[in-house]
Amino acid sequence: MEISVDDMYKIENKGHDMGFLKKFMMENAGAAAVRRLIEKFGSVEGKNIQVFAGLGNNGGDGMVMARHLAGHGAKVTVMLLGTPDKIKTEESNWNWSILEKMKSVECYNGINDYNKPAVIIDSILGTGITGEIREPYSSAIYHIKQADCFKLAVDVPSGLDPQTGETANIYTKCDMTVTFHKMKKGIPKRKDLTGEVFVEKIGIPPEAEDGIL
Repeated sequence: MEISVDDMYKIENKGHDMGFLKKFMMENAGAAAVRRLIEKFGSVEGKNIQVFAGLGNNGGDGMVMARHLAGHGAKVTVMLLGTPDKIKTEESNWNWSILEKMKSVECYNGINDYNKPAVIIDSILGTGITGEIREPYSSAIYHIKQADCFKLAVDVPSGLDPQTGETANIYTKCDMTVTFHKMKKGIPKRKDLTGEVFVEKIGIPPEAEDGIL
């Protein structure tokens, strides 16, 4: 079953109101995406992995991934596309504060590309894409497009509208997309950008769908 982006927001909010907090959804989303990546590679130990993190919850999912990947022995660099004081949600802020305490993860504001990555995590823009993509996001997306490595999109490739399947002025092209809870309507339309797609459950109670789906 495919759902709209709007319904997904409502389901998340209802789950949160039931007591299954959005920070738990974020934790489970990031962990699920890491499991798919490890399934693909067998191991990430010693691999250079770059996480491009936006300032919203999509970036927060990427921050969770960074922590889990470090735990699996990867060499993780997180590039926050903005300053920490501009992080938009409590959940992402909470995850960023953990990364800042971790010596095993290198954190930067903006793009710092000094070593060739084996994997890039695109957690820049999620389901809330509207209008033209501007700096610093556009430079990061361009950078990802140019990179010659495996690319994983969190929820949706940045610049792809998961509702319509249309693209913004710039967008990423990924080898794997891990989306959450249920498939969003626009994602299957763009296999050319998503690569292999997985839909992962993140613990949202099925009752959160009541009256929405």
